[in-house]
Amino acid sequence: MAALHQVNEWSATKAAAFVLRDGDERAAHGPRDHVFRWASVTKLVTALAALIAAEEGVVDLDEPAGPEGSTVRHLLAHASGLPFEPGAPEGQPGRRRVYSNVGFEMLAAHIAARSEMPFDDYLAAGVLRPLELHAELRGSAASELHGTLDDLLALARELQQPTLVAPETLAEATAVQFPGLAGVLPDFGRFDPLDWGLGFELRDAKDPHWTGSRNSARTFGHFGGSGTFLWIDPEAGVALGVLTDRDFGPWAKEAWPRLSDAVLGEEA
Repeated sequence: MAALHQVNEWSATKAAAFVLRDGDERAAHGPRDHVFRWASVTKLVTALAALIAAEEGVVDLDEPAGPEGSTVRHLLAHASGLPFEPGAPEGQPGRRRVYSNVGFEMLAAHIAARSEMPFDDYLAAGVLRPLELHAELRGSAASELHGTLDDLLALARELQQPTLVAPETLAEATAVQFPGLAGVLPDFGRFDPLDWGLGFELRDAKDPHWTGSRNSARTFGHFGGSGTFLWIDPEAGVALGVLTDRDFGPWAKEAWPRLSDAVLGEEA
């Protein structure tokens, strides 16, 4: 696929990308076995672990977790009021969308307490080993998963054709939670509403956005500050994943949508 060769122009020391269509690998480019830091794409794996915990009865999505008035659902949907980094809540739960690494760290601690095992172990048992990922959590459940392109590809396949959770669970996770909340999408600005699922950022009508103009409104996924992203477009049946070692910056706001549109153009 010619589109994937665009990653060679990104001035990253290492960059790799793949395209899936309906669970089948269409193309891959770059090193498949190099271990990259996923940054906030980690949140997709943590969210999947939380959905498994909910199905197993380890947690309930609507049980208290985090600051007063917050639930597991609030933490997953960045609606708990917790700030991006450690500090006092910036508002009451359910009032505004505040993107929060702290919220995901509290979520991981909550699952660990309920499951009576370290979150790293719960994540490995529930997600990493069943999907045969060699990825490793090296710190924060919000941003410190390290893994290869093949690991990210396996995650994308799971999100196209779920085996660890029921399709209905994934459908709920990729639907808007707490509709109507305004907030700031990091590095892209304020949106009203700033729609989010259970850990999954939803494209909807956001403009500008890190996905492409050809992506459907139903596209979901996440991007990371280490130049990484994964999106799944259910209408096109296409997933695109990218890992790099170049920090997010203005370059990505132009390069990522261009790559996304080129991939969807080739897959049309």
